Amino acid sequence: MTELEAFRVEKDEFFGSHPQSPLTREQKRDFHGLNYFPENESLRLEVKVDEYPVKPRFEMQTSTGDVQTYEKFGRFSFVVDGEVVELTIYQGGHGYFLPFVDSLAGSETYPAGRYLEPEPLPGGRFLVDFNVAYNPYCAYNEMWSCPITPAENRLKVAIRAGEKLFHD
Repeated sequence: MTELEAFRVEKDEFFGSHPQSPLTREQKRDFHGLNYFPENESLRLEVKVDEYPVKPRFEMQTSTGDVQTYEKFGRFSFVVDGEVVELTIYQGGHGYFLPFVDSLAGSETYPAGRYLEPEPLPGGRFLVDFNVAYNPYCAYNEMWSCPITPAENRLKVAIRAGEKLFHD
């Protein structure tokens, strides 16, 4: 079993049985695991982030109408299916945050986007592994408040890695 497979098994166990799972009691009864894309090594990236010299504050709307404040940390570019795309990494009280929407939103992936927590590496680089991209908790039920992906992180390419849509 790969490290990613083990991670997914552990996550599915958490969702299916843990009291802090985002699933309702009813959802847990018929839960047989989340839907994932196959592992895609080409979307496990070490990227150089062009850090903003001044970190502008950014208010991100949430699914419940609230606002969460982040700082825009920096941008990075990468290539997907021959197309160069860019994303912004945000920084908040819990570290680095990368919300994104891809072209599969609404058909294969959650319409409001998926999330990542990029890992800082030496030399201004980050590990951005789309294989661990996950749906926000509001994808499972409306009780949760989740940041809505900003326009600058909406991609016109497909990111075929990480979690797919959740189906009750």
